[in-house]
Amino acid sequence: MNLDRVEKIAEAVLYEGYMLYPYRPSSVKNQQRWNFGVLYPPSWSSRQSGADRSSMQTESLLKTDESTRLTVKVRFFHIVQRSIAKVISPTSEPPETADPILESVDRLEVADRVYQPWQEAVERELSYEDLDPADFATMSPLLFLFPEGRDIDYLRDEQGVAVGAVIREWRALNGSVEIRSLNCHDNVVRIAVQVENLTRGDPAIPLLPASPDETFLHSLVSAHTILGADHGEFLSLLEPPAGFEEDAAQCQNLGTWPVLATDNADAVLSSPIILYDHPQIAPESAGNLFDSTEIDEILSLRILTLTEEEKREMRQSDDRARGILERTENMPEEQFMKLHGILRGLTPLKEGMR
Repeated sequence: MNLDRVEKIAEAVLYEGYMLYPYRPSSVKNQQRWNFGVLYPPSWSSRQSGADRSSMQTESLLKTDESTRLTVKVRFFHIVQRSIAKVISPTSEPPETADPILESVDRLEVADRVYQPWQEAVERELSYEDLDPADFATMSPLLFLFPEGRDIDYLRDEQGVAVGAVIREWRALNGSVEIRSLNCHDNVVRIAVQVENLTRGDPAIPLLPASPDETFLHSLVSAHTILGADHGEFLSLLEPPAGFEEDAAQCQNLGTWPVLATDNADAVLSSPIILYDHPQIAPESAGNLFDSTEIDEILSLRILTLTEEEKREMRQSDDRARGILERTENMPEEQFMKLHGILRGLTPLKEGMR
């Protein structure tokens, strides 16, 4: 079992919608985070009439024998709130020892660089390996916790004096992963993986009314699941083998959809974005563009039309956005030509058809 190819596709799913063109915090589209597959806190979800889920469920069919072992990976974003502050009465004393007074600001320019508030994201992964499908019938939910944290990065002027700070804060996230199996027939089992957000948030701050930005801090964002099997074979739910149509129809997938992710069917990617079996990253693509349209040529050309001031903000807003800009500006002409279009999957015209 080799999950490298699956994880490349899963990364594209994870970052879909991470930051939208024109890739600047000041643009209206990026004022509020937008992502697929958000698992909200249950207290928020219960007030949204089911529109905002707090859990997701994947069910898939797996052909097994006594040596079959399963790997389950759950991946999502943990949102980090980035705020900017200026130092009141800057001094030459080290800020770590002087404990300066900070005042939040919407924008701060230090050493010819502009700093702005935004919501960043940290990748989180839960991995459960070498699982025996025969054990799942009695397995208790697996609990997880990512504790809250805070980090301060002081900003210094040309004289080395700390005049500002980038403050990154993230809330605690906790939840559960429940793995179950149900025997079907012919050594095939139905594997179910349920991921649930159990985060309550700060009891002193009610989640309603609350801004969407605040709610995202307590959410599992862009959540998806990867299933891998050693000495096992997953069955397609889109085109189930003969005799397994009814079993496939009984699989309940909530907020996510599993597809075969490898040629030998030893892995499944279950994501909130509906894909076909055996999804692939186009070889012409130079890298992820995050924008959810994924029209690489148009987005790349539009990036080149940004003004120098817009490019400056894009470059300074986020490390991943800077990577997109640098990659696009340095893209050779032959790579642009590859983005223009290609035909795949042509089938011969049936006899008698015009």
